[in-house]
Amino acid sequence: MPSPPGPWWGAHGPTPGRQGWLRVPRCTPRPPPPQKKEKKEKKEKKEKRKTKRENLEDTAGFNTSGVAKIGNMELAKSSPAIVKALYSEHPDVAAMTEEEVAEARQAVRATVENCDLKPVSRFDQCGFSKQLLRCTEGFQKPSPIQSQCWPVVLSGRDLVGVAATGSGKTLAFGLPALAHIQRQKEEGVVKGKGPFVLALSPTRELAMQIAEVLVGAGEPAGLKTVCCYGGVPKRDQQQALRQGVDIVVATPGRLDDLAGEGSCRLSQVTYFVLDEADRMLDLGFKPQIEAIASQTRADRQTLMFSATWPREVQELANDYLNAPARVTIGSRDLAANHAVAQTVEVIDPDRRGYRLLDLLQEYHGSKGRQNRVMIFVLYKKEASRVESFLKSKGWSAGAVHGDASQAERTRAVELFKSGKVPLLIATDVAARGLDIPDVEVVINYAFPLTIEDYVHRIGRTGRAGKTGISHTFFQAVADKARAGELVNVLREAKQEVPKELLKFGTHVKKKESKLYGAHFKDVDMSKKASKMTFDSDSD
Repeated sequence: MPSPPGPWWGAHGPTPGRQGWLRVPRCTPRPPPPQKKEKKEKKEKKEKRKTKRENLEDTAGFNTSGVAKIGNMELAKSSPAIVKALYSEHPDVAAMTEEEVAEARQAVRATVENCDLKPVSRFDQCGFSKQLLRCTEGFQKPSPIQSQCWPVVLSGRDLVGVAATGSGKTLAFGLPALAHIQRQKEEGVVKGKGPFVLALSPTRELAMQIAEVLVGAGEPAGLKTVCCYGGVPKRDQQQALRQGVDIVVATPGRLDDLAGEGSCRLSQVTYFVLDEADRMLDLGFKPQIEAIASQTRADRQTLMFSATWPREVQELANDYLNAPARVTIGSRDLAANHAVAQTVEVIDPDRRGYRLLDLLQEYHGSKGRQNRVMIFVLYKKEASRVESFLKSKGWSAGAVHGDASQAERTRAVELFKSGKVPLLIATDVAARGLDIPDVEVVINYAFPLTIEDYVHRIGRTGRAGKTGISHTFFQAVADKARAGELVNVLREAKQEVPKELLKFGTHVKKKESKLYGAHFKDVDMSKKASKMTFDSDSD
């Protein structure tokens, strides 16, 4: 009897079976255990990754090459040198002792790393022109983030600012940006239609808010700001860019489109700002940011602001900044604004509607329905439903959510700002973008998907040195996975933790991806893929 091919041959010769033979699959031998050398190499690589993470956390391991890793080197070499050093220390600041500096920083819970410049305490100590200082006339003194950041930025350093929303970050980078433009024009570094300063933000609302502040601050000096964002036709934005502009404030998606079609040339950008960097990463804008930054000079001055300091934000800073100083206001970990009194109420979902009416009567009706109250929901349809419910009960309310057109959203925000409609229902699209003065109360009708969004929601109140109130509904089934994180935030802010909340435990789950949820997994993209092989086509 002839022998069949290998795969049909049994361990002890031919095996009868179907069609005369029984297929016995060939067993692949188990690979030998890794040698001691391989184990040692794996351990060393693991230690290196750990050391790199630790270095990034304290800025010691940041890029120090003199230029950004992501940027156009040809532009940097062929263009005139950027004049970055604009700061001359005021005699009163120079006279501060180390003890006085430490005391001043401790009073506002500020830490400064990789920089020994002293903070300022008055607007006239920075060397800003009278034209630029007009926008500060309504304030008594710089905010903590401004007093720490201005000397660093005006000295020409790259900067990472970690601070909660409502801390005055816009002017912290805005006033130095205006002074930067003036100097570059004087020295002949930039010319033409611009832009010369670029600020990216994650949402339309935040971009519009930043632009509004910079328009007011720049007008006395004759500096023009244009805001570019999606959801509206490009025509007006394209026309404004053609006429010439000093500053562009934009969302990454729209600016990537405008730059790609040639409507916005970024080759003269010498000052680059990434605001709410953690939020931009959450929303998946990293490819657009890289495409935009690659069109700017690699030797630009870059500032990055974030409310949190996770590993992803650290790695982003390492790619876009050069030897940055870091200014942190408050806790390095995620922390809520201590000026906000937080109340958390564990509630049955079916009771939320009428409980909301009780809270509105307590926080709003008792004050003549004049004070501003923001109500946050989770979904777009929920926003419309709560708006209709409140209007049916006689309350004056507007709504901001993704299903509304840009015109409708803008109108709702303007009516809320003016006080004509004192209640605003919003999804998280507005949580970081709105800087509305005198919002007294924030009500979380639905708890957000992440604890970061909770912190940013309640940050809509207690701004500019004022106090605020937040009241949060927490549902047993839907929200219990985030109980541990919420307890940590409450304890850090020295707020009362309800006993009902503690019943869900204090365990903190590993953070999920905003885009991919619990199925997301961090993958080492630098690791070489392994190749799978088979003995034959039939295996």
